[in-house]
Amino acid sequence: NIQHKFLLTLQQTSNMATMKAFGITQYGGAHNIDLLTVPRPTPTGREILVKNLAVSLNPVDYKVRENFGDKSANVGETPRIMGYDSAGVVEEVGPEASLFKVGDEVYFAGVLNRSGSNAEYTVVDERIVGFKPKTQSFEDASALPLTALTAWEGLTESLNIPVPSSPAEGQKKTLLVINGAGGVGSLVVQIAKKVLHIETVIATASRPESVEWCKKLGADHVINHRNTLSTELKHIGFSGVDYIFECFDLNHYWTAIGEIINPLARIVSINNAHGALDLAPLFAKRASFSYEFMFTRPLFGFEMEKQHAILNQVAELSDSGVLLNTKTVSAPLTLASLRKAHQQQESGTLIGKAVLVVDSQSFL
Repeated sequence: NIQHKFLLTLQQTSNMATMKAFGITQYGGAHNIDLLTVPRPTPTGREILVKNLAVSLNPVDYKVRENFGDKSANVGETPRIMGYDSAGVVEEVGPEASLFKVGDEVYFAGVLNRSGSNAEYTVVDERIVGFKPKTQSFEDASALPLTALTAWEGLTESLNIPVPSSPAEGQKKTLLVINGAGGVGSLVVQIAKKVLHIETVIATASRPESVEWCKKLGADHVINHRNTLSTELKHIGFSGVDYIFECFDLNHYWTAIGEIINPLARIVSINNAHGALDLAPLFAKRASFSYEFMFTRPLFGFEMEKQHAILNQVAELSDSGVLLNTKTVSAPLTLASLRKAHQQQESGTLIGKAVLVVDSQSFL
């Protein structure tokens, strides 16, 4: 099989340093994740090698594991290693790296087309890495990178909301966050309210515990996304909203979005549409629609250093107590706990973020 061929290749390569990692040699369910022996990467150019000490999960983990629905495709001869959130320590630096040195404590999300952080070590371009929040453990810090980058980019770039110099300069507008208790939504609510100082932040949630979570993070109102959004908004005194940050299912909410978006307003979604979207409802309102995809910059090598700056800004906001940590589930990293965490992500019911901590038993 593919893993057997891969191990033979390792054996035939003399003096190759190896490491342990959790990955897949076949796309499919969580049971396909296995503990593997793979080559230990060496940083080149502006890359750094990070020893992962804690990792966090996101929906993209199980989507990659399922090859975004095409499970019949071949992984190839190199195992696929997921993991798009990590906090750890710099072990080595590439010859052109200048932002970090060996021993620095860092956190990062990574990029889809490279091996991820479900491994002892990960190589990553330093321009998409930030210094870990000084006041947070590796465990807590690992919950932040992907969701913080997504929330920050979506709010300040896709929705084009300016960062005010003082709370009084915040926009007197209304933001609706669809799925406010999820990983991304948890950061959108906080950044919108506590950093961008949007006057009214409305989150959606449907369970008592997720409603309470959204309120804790700073939402001014919480409405039920299982009901008609326009009706829910009317109940709290709003006929429409100026910004919408969609974090769950774009197709499911698209009709409702067209109904409740205000004229000259902006919409952003982190979910790819299934099939063509009907943009006609936005025409008369001159509403704008954008996607937010946090992997765009590293995938295309475009303005990558901006993610370094965002992560450092988020670290400062975390250290100053402005942003609350979003970790809600934590366990030691093992094969069993990783498989379970994948299943939690697939359930769509997880509040905040699930974190797995590396210990002496993780890769045995």
